[in-house]
Parts: sequence; structure tokens; C-alpha cells
Amino acid sequence: MAPSDPYGQDRQRDIYAMGMLADQSPSLPVRYEDVERVALDAMEDRAANYLAGGAGGERTMRENVDAFANWKLLPRMLRDVSERDLSVEILGDTWDVPFCLAPVGIQTIMHEDGELASARAANDLGVPMVLSSVASYTMEEVAEELGDTTKWFQLYASGDPAITQSFVERAEEAGFDAIVLTADVPILGWRERDLQSGYLPQLDGEGMANYFADPVFRERLDVTPEENPDMAMQEFLDVFGDPSMDWDDFEDLVATTDLPVVVKGILHPEDAEEAIRRGAAAISVSNHGGRQVDNAVGALDALPAVVEATMGRVPVTFDSGVRRGADVLTALALGADAVMVGRPYVCGLAIDGRDGVREVLSNLRADVDITLSNLGQTSVRDLDESVLVPAEE
Repeated sequence: MAPSDPYGQDRQRDIYAMGMLADQSPSLPVRYEDVERVALDAMEDRAANYLAGGAGGERTMRENVDAFANWKLLPRMLRDVSERDLSVEILGDTWDVPFCLAPVGIQTIMHEDGELASARAANDLGVPMVLSSVASYTMEEVAEELGDTTKWFQLYASGDPAITQSFVERAEEAGFDAIVLTADVPILGWRERDLQSGYLPQLDGEGMANYFADPVFRERLDVTPEENPDMAMQEFLDVFGDPSMDWDDFEDLVATTDLPVVVKGILHPEDAEEAIRRGAAAISVSNHGGRQVDNAVGALDALPAVVEATMGRVPVTFDSGVRRGADVLTALALGADAVMVGRPYVCGLAIDGRDGVREVLSNLRADVDITLSNLGQTSVRDLDESVLVPAEE
């Protein structure tokens, strides 16, 4: 493995030099909590609640973050850490860093450039991106912005199987490298903040690009979405999601495409085992960022048992609650092969579009690099539970 660039040292040097020599602060806050605060202040209230909120009393959201406190990192001393390697191998691709952009929908409520800005920043840094089905720009437009950067397409199964198939075929033709079926949204979660304000951004036409451009979806309409967007949005509500989908349907989906299919939303080891038996190319441990089931298990708490069930047969990705470099390394040490990062980068998007996403990702990359070296480790691929101590000890 070739050593990575000294991301952490370079980033620190630039920030300190800017502060000491030019008396300039970073364009975005460095602390995640400050990034989130500035982002939410910059957004319209209902959109801010949509971004910040979760299911029910939002206990799962808090648990996702708190679960990292169940483990402590154990640094080792006097090891040569002058060269580090942050790269990982996922589904035959080499990622320069062990994280990617998680699928976050409806990004135009954060910034008018939405997913295009996120894709441009991801391409700038070579960070893989997972694009949501409910994007405000089409998968074809976003794929063009991503260029050769690894890109996965997140799929919500439709009540009309022909729409599901059309989305898969379009993703193939657009050059996506994998399909990510989100399994944890058979029905939209009970989200009290959004219900209180009566806010569903899709009814404002946000996040509809892939549907309104889809030939199969358009065939269902009496008139085009351009002529009657309200009717098209109602049709979307009628076909979004498929609560009847089961493992047989998942197996059928795998058979329809040559792309690897990742199943996202796995928390139970038996579901991981079933996913592999049915043809999943990778498992994604996630509870949808706490947005689906209130008081659910923290995703990190579920990770070790899922990793054990896979027995190394397929890659395991992880998301939900990741905020800093130490979080990324903890998840990798517990067996994840890579991490998906969601809220941090879309908060950067809300503040400053493409530049905001790039700042957040640059800081996270530097944080991972610096924390890895200060652990006395040189490769993220070599991390295991030997670098961790359970908090209760």
C-alpha cells in the first residue's frame, strides 16, 4: 500500500499559517457543533428542523452519537508513524480515504446547488459519493459532476416495480458503480418536528428530479410534471416506497443488474446473514441516522455482531452518528471497512455550497490522518479491537 499524502499535517499547517500570518480564521468553523449551529441558523426554520430532526423523541439520534463513548481509543507510543495509509478497498475500487458521502436527499433545501455542489466537492477531493433517489438533480447530472470518482446510487424501492427497474437501468447507464438499496424505510418514520410544521419538502417539488425525469414515472401521468407539478407530486407519494418488499424481492432485484447491490439499514446479524445468502455484495450498518425508529439500538452498538455474522465474506460499511475522525477510526476498529458521513457534509453545504462541503471533508480527512498517527497506527486497514478499550473497563 502506498502512503497517503500528509493530509493532517498539511491541513493544520495551512490553518495555523492563515491565522498567525494573515489573521484569518477558517472559512467554516472547525468544530462540528459549530458547523451544525451555523448551518441551521442559515436555513429556513422548517428546512432546518428537517435536517436536524429524527424519529419520535429523537432518542436514536442521541444514542448514535453516545454509542461512541462506549469505546475508548488506546494510543501506542514510539512507533514510526511518519507515513500513513488511509486507503481502503471496497467492491474492487480503491478509496483514498476510508469514508464517503452518505446518501442525503433533497439537498436543495440546504443550498440551491444541492447535490451538484456536493458532487463537485467530492470530485475535487476524490471522496466517493452515494446519491439519494430523492435528489433535486437527476442521477445523470450528478454522475457527470462526479466524473471518475466512485459513485453509488441509493435506491428506494417503488410501489411500481417498473419504476424501480427504470432507476436501476438509468444508474447503470449513468456509470454508477453500485446500487444501494435502503431497506430501513418501508414507511416514512414518525418525525415529530416535520409533522408539527406540516413540512414534507417533496410537496414543494424538492427532491423530485429523478422521478420527474423518469420515463416510466412520466407514463403514469395524464399530463407532464411540467404542466401539472401538483399532480406529479401526488403520484410520487402514491408510488414512493414499497412496504411489501421482502427478501425474495431483494433477490429478484439483485438478479436484474450487473452492478453490485449493497443493502443499507442492517442492524440485526440474522438480517446480514440473509442479505449475503440472497446476493448482497456488501452490508451497510445503519439506522438511517435515527430518522426511522425512535429508541432503536445505536448503529455502532449493532456493528460488531453484524461484522461477526458476515465473516469477512462481503464488505461492511457503517453510518449514523459519525462526527469526527475518532468516530471513523472507532467504527473501522470495530470491523467496518468504510464509513458513510452524512450530517456533517450537508451542514457544510448549507453554509457555503461546494466550498463548504470541501472544507468539512478536508477537515475530516485531516482529523482521521492525525488521530491515526497519534494512535501509533499507520494504516486504517490494520485497525481492529486491539486499539479499543470498552468504556466500562
